[in-house]
Amino acid sequence: MATITETLIDKIRAVQYDTLPPAAIDMAKACVLDGIAVMLAGATEPLGLGRIVTQYVKDCGGNPQATVIAGGFKTSMISAAYANGTMAHALDFDNTWYPLNHPTSPTLPAILAIAEHHGLGGKKIIESLVAAFEVQGRMRMASTGLETGSGFHKPGTTGQFGAVTAACKMLDLAREQMLMAFGIAGSRAGSISINTGSMTKSSHSGHAARNGVECAVLAQMGFTGAADVFGPKGFFDTFLFGRAEPHLLVDNFGAPFRMVDPGVGFKKHPSNYFTHRPIDAALALREQHQIKPEQIAKVDVRSPRFEYVNRPQPKTGLDGKFSIQYTTAVALLDGEITVDSFDNARRFAPDVEALLPKVTLIMDDAIPNDFDRMHIDMTVTLTDGRVLTQRVDKLSGWVGNPLTREQRMKKFHSCARRVIDTARADRVVDLVENLQTLQSVNDLMSLVRT
Repeated sequence: MATITETLIDKIRAVQYDTLPPAAIDMAKACVLDGIAVMLAGATEPLGLGRIVTQYVKDCGGNPQATVIAGGFKTSMISAAYANGTMAHALDFDNTWYPLNHPTSPTLPAILAIAEHHGLGGKKIIESLVAAFEVQGRMRMASTGLETGSGFHKPGTTGQFGAVTAACKMLDLAREQMLMAFGIAGSRAGSISINTGSMTKSSHSGHAARNGVECAVLAQMGFTGAADVFGPKGFFDTFLFGRAEPHLLVDNFGAPFRMVDPGVGFKKHPSNYFTHRPIDAALALREQHQIKPEQIAKVDVRSPRFEYVNRPQPKTGLDGKFSIQYTTAVALLDGEITVDSFDNARRFAPDVEALLPKVTLIMDDAIPNDFDRMHIDMTVTLTDGRVLTQRVDKLSGWVGNPLTREQRMKKFHSCARRVIDTARADRVVDLVENLQTLQSVNDLMSLVRT
């Protein structure tokens, strides 16, 4: 009788481009474009995360196998996957879906690194990304004891198995080799949520991407690991003390692919997703009532209990990405949230320092903290006594309520122009939207290398 791990591997191996539904192919291409966008912008993270990571991998050296996006050079597949994965999550602008996870930042960097080094084409990239998303989503479904925002951070745990899936598919590993790669990956899993608000959080995706490549390459060379990483005493027992439903790894696998149903969320704002409803409420109130900062007496945000984003005085601009109070204040002040909303200059600007103490987060246990069913209520009290209210429940960009192509293109170009000119950005869009026709990614990676 096959183990749960063997059954999963067989289902992964059965994913082939020629049998993918068109909706999965289209979504995969949209995820590739969004992933490249946030890597480009991530290289310009205001506190210098991209600069530090790029310099670090450059100093480490390595055979010029794969591009460091926006770095101007190539390095080893493993180091390129690490750098690009870290930059993909640097702004917290990368894809999210349900159950909450970051499916692109641990997987796409591994795929691109292998594709560039081995001269693999667009069909293989799409096939591998669809399989990687499916495994990562099912890992989250099965990991019922993995709490959101506490304990282990998802990209370094469940995300890593998405990355090793991607790498195994790209390298066409045999069944036994894939079992070994997954076993090796079990001993690479980690990442703790206490690092949220620091640069380390972004590196969880980078490490997952790097480990995915490393585990697959080692297994291809004959390195061994446990053959049943999801069985007794494996990942679920070790990390979740058995609070898991391993059968969800394989039940109805790919029927439909989770990339299609429930779909993928594309973020509108470069911050933690739990801040997006408050941001949207603040932007709506500001626009509807033409609120000026000096008119605001106090702001109350009523939301589900989620300590992860309760940061009344974030320590840095980066820390502000995980603060409902800060993102609300900046949205009310600026009428927009951008990458530069999270630099230290904006965080400690006089108008922010003046408004931030007036923003109060009220966590209401009567509001469900399930991201799909939650809502927030915002009340802005003005100095003239007027009380303005706004509720946000359905979130645009979230699964089931996707951004339009026009909105996704606006996001892509706003990210890309931080590094490359319009002509090159347009060429990137053209190549990705016709990804299935590419015989190699060399042209694409050369466009985003400098």
